Amino acid sequence: MPAAPSPETDRVMIVDDHEIVRRGIAEIIDRADGLDVVAEAGSRAEALRRAQLVRPDVILVDLQLPDGTGIELMHELRELVPETLPIVLTSFDDDKALAEALEAGARAYLLKTVHGAEISDVVRAVASGRVLLDERTVTRRRADHDDPTAELTNAERKVLDLIGDGLSNREIGERLGVAEKTVKNHITSLLAKMGLQRRTQVAAWVAGQRASGWRRG
Repeated sequence: MPAAPSPETDRVMIVDDHEIVRRGIAEIIDRADGLDVVAEAGSRAEALRRAQLVRPDVILVDLQLPDGTGIELMHELRELVPETLPIVLTSFDDDKALAEALEAGARAYLLKTVHGAEISDVVRAVASGRVLLDERTVTRRRADHDDPTAELTNAERKVLDLIGDGLSNREIGERLGVAEKTVKNHITSLLAKMGLQRRTQVAAWVAGQRASGWRRG
């Protein structure tokens, strides 16, 4: 049988309606020293029930849930399980959502494009009492939130859109009538200009921009 968590272990709950995403995050957190995933939930209602049962130290919350929003859930948790500290983990790089998360009591706001180690570090920081999301963060981000595609060439913008469509480098080259090597050069350039490191981050950014907003309906 697995050893019981030590008294120093921070108990974590994950709320996301995609099981694969939940399992991936759970594996990252369970591998980290001092962290233990004690519950998962795929909906707002399920999260409310389980959080009251296990009373986690930290809860990772997606913004979009099938029966509501992560913002609504955090407001409810603040009343029902006030000792649980919420962290938003989402695909939406959205200023309005960031501000609403702050109002709902979120201690941090993470995008799903972050490295696994960063998730664990932020969970530990929040569990120790740190607040990584505050009014100054929101205000500074709004002031500094320039369009990351502003410096892209027309060709790079086309490649960006096609990455968002899920096309491979070869397919993009065929669509644009250029060599695959040229496509790779465009991607290297646009990654540098947008401050990103991986192609998957580009796809996630495009998906977020194409969404009508983080709220469904």
